[in-house]
Amino acid sequence: MEKLVNLFHRGDISSSMKSTKPLISIVTPCFNEELNVLNCAEELKTVMEEKCSGYDYEHIFVDNASTDSTYETLKAIALTDPRVKVILNSRNIGPFRNMWHGLKNTSGDAVIPLLPADLQDPPDVIPEFITLWEKGHLVVHGVRSNRKEFFLMRIARSTYYRIIRKFADVDIPLDAGEFMLIDRRIAESILSLDDQYPYIRGLVAQCGARSGFVQYDWRERKFGKSRNSLLDLIDYAVNGFVSTSKIPARLALLAGFFLSGVGIIGAFATSVIFLVNRGQVAVGVPTAIVAIFFFAGIQLLFLGLIGEYVLSIHGQVRKSPPMFELARINFDKKDLKETLDEN
Repeated sequence: MEKLVNLFHRGDISSSMKSTKPLISIVTPCFNEELNVLNCAEELKTVMEEKCSGYDYEHIFVDNASTDSTYETLKAIALTDPRVKVILNSRNIGPFRNMWHGLKNTSGDAVIPLLPADLQDPPDVIPEFITLWEKGHLVVHGVRSNRKEFFLMRIARSTYYRIIRKFADVDIPLDAGEFMLIDRRIAESILSLDDQYPYIRGLVAQCGARSGFVQYDWRERKFGKSRNSLLDLIDYAVNGFVSTSKIPARLALLAGFFLSGVGIIGAFATSVIFLVNRGQVAVGVPTAIVAIFFFAGIQLLFLGLIGEYVLSIHGQVRKSPPMFELARINFDKKDLKETLDEN
């Protein structure tokens, strides 16, 4: 610690932050990842120093108000490596908003919005990202060609990706997430939006920029387990669906017209039968029950669908109190001095 203090007072650390090399910004949002953050920082450091020596980088960890020792571990890492930057949120704002907040604090010529702390998306793919970026691709998607996870979950994810691509207003690559490289111009374009629940891969796709693709194996977690519950995954999926497509609402409208037409035709046919049979219409109770439940179910489905769009609008219009930062490390000389003083 004394050595770090001396380095700080001599200006060695602050000067080491300055570089004439192109800068790559990598964001790692995290929540209760005390077992993974050190390994994540070390693996990225090895990749960048050995395979991307022509580039400088900043590794921004955004701690989503962890309840374990994640922040303390990150602080220790940042004190020994000025390229590791840390933000501590005042509360848990969820992974997508957390990633978005990290993206706002990047300054690189190119940005990787997500390098997960558990390294299921491997950092050794990053040199391939950079190579394609150098060739003029403003967006380089990481495509998970092989997922090392439970079979049913793999099928569910694959099905979702295909559904959202089918219905989205833009072309969203299959099996691609936020582990991608985007040019600074793309980052500034999407950050210009005031989005309260950003679906980053959808926003990047809407930019319509020239894209490249790198395939890789999605690895298993080495330590700990994912903090995302099934309900969280469903929420993320619905947000992605609603934010990228108007087609579900249009389908509800068309289906409403169709079913209304069927009802009118049925009523007309019943009237004709009533007149032909002189007031006797053979309509059984089971038929009536089935019809009632069918149309009631359709109505509830469409109301729920429209409700999701209304909730999305509600979230944009009626904002909650904003999250604020409790601490920042290595973003400037003042941040580092305060951290050193704490220790």
